[in-house]
Amino acid sequence: MNTNDLSEITIENVKKLALKASYIDNDLILFEKFGDLPIPNEPRRTGCLIIALCLQGKAQYSVDTKKHEMGPNDFILINEGQVTNDCLLSRDCNGIALMISQDFFHEIIKNVHELSSLFLFSRMHPVCKMEPNEVEMICSYFRLLKKKVDDHDHHFRKETAQALLTTVIYDLSNVIYRIQNTYDKRPTRSELIFTQFIKLVEANFRHERRVGWYSHELSISAKYLSECVKQVSQRTPNDWINNYVTLELRVLLKNSTKSIKEIADELHFPNQSFLGKFFKEHTGIPPSRYRRS
Repeated sequence: MNTNDLSEITIENVKKLALKASYIDNDLILFEKFGDLPIPNEPRRTGCLIIALCLQGKAQYSVDTKKHEMGPNDFILINEGQVTNDCLLSRDCNGIALMISQDFFHEIIKNVHELSSLFLFSRMHPVCKMEPNEVEMICSYFRLLKKKVDDHDHHFRKETAQALLTTVIYDLSNVIYRIQNTYDKRPTRSELIFTQFIKLVEANFRHERRVGWYSHELSISAKYLSECVKQVSQRTPNDWINNYVTLELRVLLKNSTKSIKEIADELHFPNQSFLGKFFKEHTGIPPSRYRRS
C-alpha cells in the first residue's frame, strides 16, 4: 500500500489502496496483516478510529508527535483527529487491525458515556498490554467479525457486524478500565482539565457551544483551557465541541424521523438555515443530502 497517497487516513481513502481488505461501506475495514495498516512515514491525520493488536515482533510509530512502541499482546488505539507518522515495523511483526468510522463508533457508544471516558484515557495512553486470555478472545472476535463482513449474502450483514463490533469495543474497554485503575502515574494538570472539559462537553454540547462557558464552569480562563486542550489532544476546544455536535447531527439525521427544523430546535440552533450551514461546513454536504444518502 502506498501510504503517500493518503492525504488523510479515512476508510474511504484506504479502500482505494487496500485491495485485500474486508470492509463495509465507509464504516469498517479489517486487516489480517499488521503491515497492511496504513500508518505512513509522513504526518497524516486520522479521520477514523484505528485499533491494532500486535501478536509478534515489534512496531514503533508516533501519535501526536509522541513515540510509542508495541510488542506482543500490546494493542493501540488511535483516535479520530490524531496525527500519526514515523511507522517502523520489525521483520517479524504481525498482528491484526481494524478501522472504524466515527459515525459507526458513535452509534456503539452513544448511550454509554463511561466508554467514551475510557477512550479518552486511551488518547493519552494509546498503548495497552493485554493478558493472553484477552488476546485470544479478541482474535476470536476478529475472525468471526471478518467472516460476517465477507458474507455479502447476509441480509443483516451490517447490523450483525455492528453487534459483534460492540462486543469487541466492550472487551477492549474492559482492558482499558483495568489498566486505568492500576495506572500509578498521576495525570498532569492539562490531562485533568482536558478530561473534565470533555465530560462537560458530552453533557452540554446540545445547548452550549461557547468555549467561554466551559472555561467558566471549570473556573479557568478560556486561554488556559485552550492551551491545555491543545497540549493534550492537538485540537482546540472549538474542534471538540463542533465534533460532538456534528456526530449528534449525523445520528439524528440517519436514525430519527424528526424534521431538520425539529433537529435544529433540539440542538439549539437559531434556525434550520444555520444548522444547514454548520453541517455543510463540517461534513461537506447539506443535511438533506446526507439524510438521503
